Amino acid sequence: MNETRLSFHIPAKWRDVERWRTTADVFATLAAVTLPWSTSLPAIFIVLWLVALTPTLEVPHVLEMLRRPVCALPIAFAALALIGTLWSEVAWAARIHSASSSVKFFVLPLLFYHFERSTRGAWLLAGFIGSCFLLEILSWIVTVKPNLSLKRDAVYGVPVKNWIDQGQEFVFCAVVLVWAALRLLRSRKPILAIGFMALATSFFLNMAFVNVSRTALVCLPIMLLMLILLELNLREMLLTITASIVLVAVVWISSPLVRTKAEAIFTDFISYRDSRASTSGGQRLEFWRKSLGFVAIAPIIGHGTGSTLSLFEQAAVNQTGVSAEVVANPHNQTLYSAIQWGSVGVLILFAMWLAHLLLFRGEEFAARVGFLVVLQNIVGSLFNSHLLDFHEGWMYVLGVGVAGGILMKKRHDETR
Repeated sequence: MNETRLSFHIPAKWRDVERWRTTADVFATLAAVTLPWSTSLPAIFIVLWLVALTPTLEVPHVLEMLRRPVCALPIAFAALALIGTLWSEVAWAARIHSASSSVKFFVLPLLFYHFERSTRGAWLLAGFIGSCFLLEILSWIVTVKPNLSLKRDAVYGVPVKNWIDQGQEFVFCAVVLVWAALRLLRSRKPILAIGFMALATSFFLNMAFVNVSRTALVCLPIMLLMLILLELNLREMLLTITASIVLVAVVWISSPLVRTKAEAIFTDFISYRDSRASTSGGQRLEFWRKSLGFVAIAPIIGHGTGSTLSLFEQAAVNQTGVSAEVVANPHNQTLYSAIQWGSVGVLILFAMWLAHLLLFRGEEFAARVGFLVVLQNIVGSLFNSHLLDFHEGWMYVLGVGVAGGILMKKRHDETR
């Protein structure tokens, strides 16, 4: 009796690792390109990227990477958020919703792995900056024609999402373009340098005269200062700082927007101190004050994932004014982590930031970009929960993952 055997033939093109790797590069680039415009599209492209990545994975190499702190710490942070659901006392829907914001950090080691082998990491940076430039053009257009905005409740000059997200995008693009222009000048490519500086200037002008968040106004000078310290010699520093002071003075005089935003930082504090006024800055100070009280009650492992809103609701009972405000996060990443996961969460958070900063030591292209991504997130997280917000969180994961992978590849090739 003849034995019939079933066999399946997989076409060669479906077994071509390089083909899958290129497909993964395309999906990752599309995620970066759509990030300034949407929340659902980047999520869809990340899922497709994971599907395309799977046939290229070499399990022993992935497991070896997971032992590195730059990979292990993001996983530990995300795992803590999931485990923290076990001691939280709020409804499971709230626990799962809060934990879902940390799942993106499971993707970070895979980005390191992929872009350590890919040669197309620059696609994502170019695609993201190009997409932000198109958004900037639309921002100028809707400033003149608000009815052309892509959302009904659009704020002045902000056609999609919100001014915080837009400000973070434009700050990052402007600083990276300034840095690239400096490098091009040193490489004796003045035409390209002028083009990059013109693009950077367009982002600066939009932030100065259209709309920008106060968080962006704080991030911008800090990022530029670090760039000056890292890139320029003493003579160049003095010239640049002098030119910057003149430029800031001109912008201050000519831009009511910048004056209003900057002055509000101080007036909000004074109003809160004197009368507990419910201003934007006053709300943050009140949220931080209450958060420290929540942390003191459960300092080691916190109140559990998703507990923040419930704690603020309880603290608002029989209160009035700014003390009656209820929020799901205290607008500070450290406090947000400490409330839910205590000092354990804060230690993992700080260790992850430090590990990623140390990864980006050096003068390479990827090192500078990655350093700016981490620095911007740390500064922005003083005033928002940027690491766990969708937009800024994915800017961090994609920026660190891609720049880190490129840097790992370059350094690995140099040691051969």
